[in-house]
Amino acid sequence: MKAVEMRKVVPIPEGVSVEIVDKRVTVSGPLGTLSRDFSDAPVHIEKRDGSVEVVVWWPRKREAAMLGTVASHIKNMIMGVTQGYTYKMKMIYAHFPMSVRVEGDRVLIENFGGERAPRVAKVMPGVKVVVKGEDVYVMGIDKEAVGQTAANIQLATRVKDKDPRVFLDGIYVEEKRVGMEVA
Repeated sequence: MKAVEMRKVVPIPEGVSVEIVDKRVTVSGPLGTLSRDFSDAPVHIEKRDGSVEVVVWWPRKREAAMLGTVASHIKNMIMGVTQGYTYKMKMIYAHFPMSVRVEGDRVLIENFGGERAPRVAKVMPGVKVVVKGEDVYVMGIDKEAVGQTAANIQLATRVKDKDPRVFLDGIYVEEKRVGMEVA
């Protein structure tokens, strides 16, 4: 028999405030504020007794899947404003030592494979990039923006027209963690 109702409950920790207006969720915490619009999702979002409840009635497969997705997004927003996210990336090169520096909202990768022109990766708004030796740290409170910035850096060092099993030069994600500290 088909379920009448499905619900997921996301607890709100101390020091975090959540506001819901017309499926637009705004989460504020000690590290900042995140906002996201869930108006396209076929779910009902409500705040109740120190938690956020995501509910769907008479769910089909799509609605049941969206229930978990929306709840996970809200959980990630709460985790972001309380602790933040850090992606640690590693520079790998065989012969030509590359150098990485941050200029505003861009990451410049110089001398990659001996190239003269620097390769450029875009840094998403609200994300901080720190270069420390052979490591590149990408930090922020929005998990999607941090992940997209790390992907932009990795894609900027993609080697084309060569065997990727032999030419391993690039900047790759080594570790993903919760918290915004440079180790």
